[in-house]
Amino acid sequence: MHNETPTVVQEDAEKVLRELLDQADEERESIAPERAKDLYLDDKKREHRDSTVTAHRSRLGFFVEWCEEQGIDDMTDLTARDLHEYRVWRREEINVVSEKTQMDTLRTFVRWCETIDAVQSGLWKKVKSPAIPEGEDADETVIHIDRAREVLNYLEKYEYATTEHITWLVLVETGIRMGALRALDIEDYHSEAEKPHFGIVHRPNTYTPIKNGVSGERRVGLSSSACEVLDDYLADQRPDVTDESNREPLLATSYGRISKSTIRTYIYKWSRPCVIGSDCPHGRDPTDCEAANNIDQAPGCPSSVTPHPIRRGYITHLLQSGVPVEVVSDRCNVSPAIIDQHYDVRSEEDKMHQRQEILGEVFDEAASFD
Repeated sequence: MHNETPTVVQEDAEKVLRELLDQADEERESIAPERAKDLYLDDKKREHRDSTVTAHRSRLGFFVEWCEEQGIDDMTDLTARDLHEYRVWRREEINVVSEKTQMDTLRTFVRWCETIDAVQSGLWKKVKSPAIPEGEDADETVIHIDRAREVLNYLEKYEYATTEHITWLVLVETGIRMGALRALDIEDYHSEAEKPHFGIVHRPNTYTPIKNGVSGERRVGLSSSACEVLDDYLADQRPDVTDESNREPLLATSYGRISKSTIRTYIYKWSRPCVIGSDCPHGRDPTDCEAANNIDQAPGCPSSVTPHPIRRGYITHLLQSGVPVEVVSDRCNVSPAIIDQHYDVRSEEDKMHQRQEILGEVFDEAASFD
């Protein structure tokens, strides 16, 4: 009986493996990244909420953009090196938490692509995502109230009662989420009430759902000074338009209800220190800085932020001012546990001193109770 040597057996195994891989390559079907993304999102709509699908569409949009820049027009050509290079490219503009979120979504997408024979078998396993140490999963970016007021002071002087001014004013004044801001209609603004307020309403059937659905509905009080600006906006600046559901959005452009991307653009734009006359904290020369001179590049400014850090700064300001967490929870529609984990950026020392002050007032003494 003839016994084959280990070398021959290994060579035969490698040959079979190559043949299987070649066969798999032949079975993969050519598909453009954009088309693959659309099919993936259509499939995802069947099992997930609109907000989840929208988030995946946004994250994968960056990947499709990168593929176009790199000349990758066929998902079957995608390699592990490509995925690594994309991760390096993307991390230049985002923090590690956002990087993890985006790469996790990309891994899910690539794994789905394998089910339609659009990528190499097992490629999804090579999509690397950073590990986030326990306790560091919350985005710590925050715009503190003083900085937010600097922006508002500038807008009040140079962009008074414009849509951009109102966008900043409402977010800084109320701390509501971007989705709630976008969902507001003119009829939700109650300036003539005994206590002026916004009524935040969940209207999913006409394309303005809010976080937490019906349980997120509430009244949010407004100051008289904010109402003055809002009244001037409605009288002189707001475009006379309705949205696709024939509703009158509070925040509007000439095309109808303001989009979330436009809200983000306004926040990116005015959170750059140089555009409101402040010195660049990053040592850049605004005349040579692309982020300063090109609104499309505004997110590239290290100081520019999305709307959420304004909300975090608002909540932090309330907590630092001694507002009970239960009151903050009701006004901002967020649980005390989530406030503690994601929004409260006070140091432990700040918390201790605040407890001492409150307890001192209660017991009419300045003794320490910690």
